[in-house]
Amino acid sequence: MNLGGAYMFRMVLAATMLFLFSSMSLAQSEPSEDMQEINSSEEFRSRQFLNLTVGIDEDIKLPPLPKNVEFGGTFRDFVKASISRELNVLRFSPKKEGSAVLTVIDQKSKKVVAEYNVTIKKSRLDGVANEMRALLGDIEGIVIKVINNRVVVDGQVLLPKDMSRIYGVVMQFGEQAASLVTLSPLALKKITEYISRDINNPEIEVRAINDKLILQGYANSEDEKARAEIIAKTYMPDLIVDAAEEKGIVKKRKPANDGVINLINIKEAPSAPPPKMVQLVVHYVELKKDYSKAFQFDWRPGITDGSNLSFSAGESGSSVVSAITGTISSLIPKLNWLKTHGYGRVLESTSLIVQDSKKGEIKQVTNQPYAVLGQEGTQGTAFAEVGINSIITPSILGDKSGSIQLEMAFSISSMAGRGAGGAPITSKNEINTQVTVRDRQSAAVGGLVRNSSTTAFNRPSSGVANPIISLYASKDFQRDQSQFVVFITPVIKTSASQGSEQIKKKFRLRE
Repeated sequence: MNLGGAYMFRMVLAATMLFLFSSMSLAQSEPSEDMQEINSSEEFRSRQFLNLTVGIDEDIKLPPLPKNVEFGGTFRDFVKASISRELNVLRFSPKKEGSAVLTVIDQKSKKVVAEYNVTIKKSRLDGVANEMRALLGDIEGIVIKVINNRVVVDGQVLLPKDMSRIYGVVMQFGEQAASLVTLSPLALKKITEYISRDINNPEIEVRAINDKLILQGYANSEDEKARAEIIAKTYMPDLIVDAAEEKGIVKKRKPANDGVINLINIKEAPSAPPPKMVQLVVHYVELKKDYSKAFQFDWRPGITDGSNLSFSAGESGSSVVSAITGTISSLIPKLNWLKTHGYGRVLESTSLIVQDSKKGEIKQVTNQPYAVLGQEGTQGTAFAEVGINSIITPSILGDKSGSIQLEMAFSISSMAGRGAGGAPITSKNEINTQVTVRDRQSAAVGGLVRNSSTTAFNRPSSGVANPIISLYASKDFQRDQSQFVVFITPVIKTSASQGSEQIKKKFRLRE
């Protein structure tokens, strides 16, 4: 090959190589339409495979979504799905076992934006949860649920022994179960009420703060102060060690004085101590039952003589006219039948506050008017009092005894009917007694049970004087039962204003 031919060969080879390199770069910079569609699909469509458990919700982070989307697929029978735009998550709530597909579709373009292949299985922890519910079902305030592949017992209980039982049940299942149960603060608040009742001194206040009891107020002596502390320590519940405290994550201070902080002060003996107040709550219960049954048959026809003789004179002469007449009365038989029932119950409640050894009286009466005739025949109006009258004198038997001696006189009157002329018939019950009752305890101080019945046979009423035939039969039966009982509850108070805040709050009163 000569030099000219070699030169031409090299030139053709260089041009060929340049054409191939330019074609390759063009193919890389400008993809085909099919390739663009594939890349576009991969860019906007997200596909995930999920394994879910029945009863456990799962939140999945969503890719960027259009404004309006809708769900498609076969998921509705197996799982419930919902989108949170604020959190940009899709929540799955499995309902039953199976496999399903959920697609998120753009409503405008009808293109699939995301696709989720879901497989739902039933967790073996459901059986563990059912067994724990069977063992702990009688404990109030707890919830048993499956969270993070573990059966968790959560809630608050009132008694430490319930905590011990929950701990024993959870330990039976090992790592499959855990407990987040705590002792309810209401338990300690309820204990303070029992402590205050046993101390029985309204000037000593018991409060529960941060698992501790605080005693504050005033006692009459050092013995009473020490007694209040001993009662509070007796009621203190057992300490419960938290799991974080046991592992040293939280260091809890040891309770001083067994968790009872005694801030009670000793009162200086005053020259003339103010008298205590006693609240008296009285309940009146009256039960009355009437029954009346009457039967009467009356057929007594009678005849009356109406004969007369009359004389008359006129221009043409005089004449004598006689007439014989008779009238038969009550010719039609009369039949009367009566049967009535009457029930009545009266429940009255009264409350008053009086000083120690002072008389208190409550009178609640109603004046029932009725018409009367005066001496000159004029008509007037009189009144009959109907209601309740209570006279009570309480006496506290010592500062530490908690007993109250009550001297009482009760009277209650009620309407029993109407008599002749409309005058009211009243029924009156009275009780006079003297008893001793403990503070805040109730007693039935008196009662009256009364039964009466009357029966009358063949008692004719005024009617025909001289009957031709007398056929009469009657029976009248009446029974009355009544019962009256009085209950009283004394409460010792330091002042008359004690307890008024609750009344203001109940009736929404403001100063």
